[in-house]
Amino acid sequence: MNLKDFQNLDPRNIGSWPAALKSLVLLSLCVALLGAGYWFDTRSQIEQLEREAKKEEQLKQTFEIKQRKAANLEPLKRQLQEMKQTFGDLLRLLPNKTEIEGLLVDISQSGLAAGLEFELFKPGPEQPQEFYAVQPIQIQVTGSYHQLAEYVSAVAVMPRIVTQHDINIVPRPGDQKTTKLNMRMTARTYRYLEEDEIEAQAKANKGRK
Repeated sequence: MNLKDFQNLDPRNIGSWPAALKSLVLLSLCVALLGAGYWFDTRSQIEQLEREAKKEEQLKQTFEIKQRKAANLEPLKRQLQEMKQTFGDLLRLLPNKTEIEGLLVDISQSGLAAGLEFELFKPGPEQPQEFYAVQPIQIQVTGSYHQLAEYVSAVAVMPRIVTQHDINIVPRPGDQKTTKLNMRMTARTYRYLEEDEIEAQAKANKGRK
């Protein structure tokens, strides 16, 4: 075929066109139809398929996480029960409001039993926390090294929780003939709050926010 053959083509009588040209036109139409189909329909379907594939992967990850949580649910329940039991045991080590005065007496009596001389025993104001209150006690005593050690040990092993802080031991001022020592410290005991106190503390915390 040459240029002259193209010039003599009759567009109203395609059947008279050469077979090679008709095949070329038909192929071009097929390519155009396929291209249009891809652009206006298939492309959006492919994009949607990619989005769904990503969503499927996210769902798989979520499912795996939930499956692991479900598999660990029973051990976690047992662990929670053990923690509650431990918490209850610790809570029973805290005195209530009526027992705190007796505990203060026990702390001072332990010092007297060790042979110490009290120069200061001053309970401070309670410091409420979330579910318990801290009772600080300023203590200043005088005695020998062994008496002080006996007192510190006695306070540490009390059946109720008593912690000792800021311990400072120095020679007794103005006393150079004896081996007396002066000890200052802050003892802290703790009591659990009653339900009405916990509610009041929660309301006070909300009011401060």
